Amino acid sequence: MTSIKEQAAISRLLSFLQEWDNAGKVARSHILDKFIETNQGKTAPELEQEFSQGASLFLVRLTTSLRITYMTDSCLEKLLRSIGIFLSAVSSNRYLIEFLEVGGVLTLLEILGLEKIKEEAKKESVKLLQVIANSGRTYKELICESYGVRSIAEFLAKSKSEETQEEVQVLLDSLVHGNPKYQNQVYKGLIALLPCESPKAQQLSLQTLRTAQPIIGTTHPSIVDCVLKVLGTMHLEVQYEAIELIKDLVGYDVRQALLKGLVELLIPSVKENSKLQAKILSDPSVLQLTPSLPMFLQQAAAAKAIGVLARNDMSIAEELLYLRVVRGLMAAMGNKDHSNSQRLASLTLEYFVQMFPLVAEHVRKCMGEELYQLFLSNAEDLYMKIDSIQADILAANKVNVTKALCLHGSSHSMNALYGSRDSAQMAYLTHFEEDVESKE
Repeated sequence: MTSIKEQAAISRLLSFLQEWDNAGKVARSHILDKFIETNQGKTAPELEQEFSQGASLFLVRLTTSLRITYMTDSCLEKLLRSIGIFLSAVSSNRYLIEFLEVGGVLTLLEILGLEKIKEEAKKESVKLLQVIANSGRTYKELICESYGVRSIAEFLAKSKSEETQEEVQVLLDSLVHGNPKYQNQVYKGLIALLPCESPKAQQLSLQTLRTAQPIIGTTHPSIVDCVLKVLGTMHLEVQYEAIELIKDLVGYDVRQALLKGLVELLIPSVKENSKLQAKILSDPSVLQLTPSLPMFLQQAAAAKAIGVLARNDMSIAEELLYLRVVRGLMAAMGNKDHSNSQRLASLTLEYFVQMFPLVAEHVRKCMGEELYQLFLSNAEDLYMKIDSIQADILAANKVNVTKALCLHGSSHSMNALYGSRDSAQMAYLTHFEEDVESKE
């Protein structure tokens, strides 16, 4: 037998559920407003007490309404926030299972792909997916098995709200942790985002890749090309994240490919330049700016990245010399069409000249005494002081420190270039030099 108090509580619950069932769009909106206001932050036991042990009866009505109306955006944001109160409540595992059993994950993912739905509703959908993912490995796998990574990544690329994009990053970061079965899928999804047109999406993807890479361990072959292309961005915050990721990646098996790619960017391909120029000039809708700007941005960023890497690790600086980085830096210094390339390349070359006497000797010989002294006096401002003839000399230089090293033999080249080094470094450099000689 139930007590009079219990009967009254059950009667209130049935009355509330009947009110919901009979309510129209406006009335339901008011019910949701009141529910959100009075129940935000409650635990599962507190919700059960509020609904006389029948909270699931209201949750099932919310999920049913969601499945029926989500395409029309009718009270969608409020519906999702209300469901979120159930799913995020302490000790809410029962509610979570009930939501998932009716296809909750698929509905949330589908919401992300619908163009007519407002950004705020999509953000609430992302937050619910975060709650689900944070509930454990099984739930992360469920999201991934529902083609979630692709849906989430596409939404990140298309979203116009930076706040929403940051919520998506939190979700992707959650999916890459504690998810060994599908962590590679998330990793590849992040790489696939790098060529997208949204600078914020690129920035967040690069940040998350830095977190994901140590978890994955191995690298994907496409990451080198994708990261190097991102260096062509006009957005400095994206370029910064790309260089930070490159600093991490040189510790993996793509080190040589990355260094080689950076050096190649210092001298843009004439063929690619011509193709890009022809494409832009043939399109009357494009403003006639510098056709080669993306390549020049890459060139400047590559010069900057090389300087950062060389200063951080002497062994990288040494490897770069064998890849003819000096020639590339001097060529970039002669790029009269992009002053930032000239400035950054000059600063990086200054480091190599200061560290390696043989480099200083070759640079001095190529520049001539007058230009070399100008360079030594103020490398950063050199581009403002050189004339067109000097710029052409730099751009067309044929400096080959690698050849000089190989011609003089290992012992002499080591002493001339590096001075005294400990035995471990000398052994490493000898091995690297032999590898370069075999490829030539």
